[in-house]
Amino acid sequence: MWNEPYLETCCRAALHRLVLVGKGGRPDGLKDGPCLERLQGMGLARLRTDGRYELTAAGQERHAGEILKVRKAG
Repeated sequence: MWNEPYLETCCRAALHRLVLVGKGGRPDGLKDGPCLERLQGMGLARLRTDGRYELTAAGQERHAGEILKVRKAG
């Protein structure tokens, strides 16, 4: 059963870019800024004190399930 909020295509792409950039994070103020803010509001990303967004554990899990199509065990 689907019980997670829908991610627009642009936000899914922003989530994937967060994975690709890794620990370096994505700077605030880029074109995907509104999506990064949305992801932060959903708990999938966080804005660090240095002004860069990074993936949260929930974001990693969502990326694995929605982008990589990895199924949860159990």
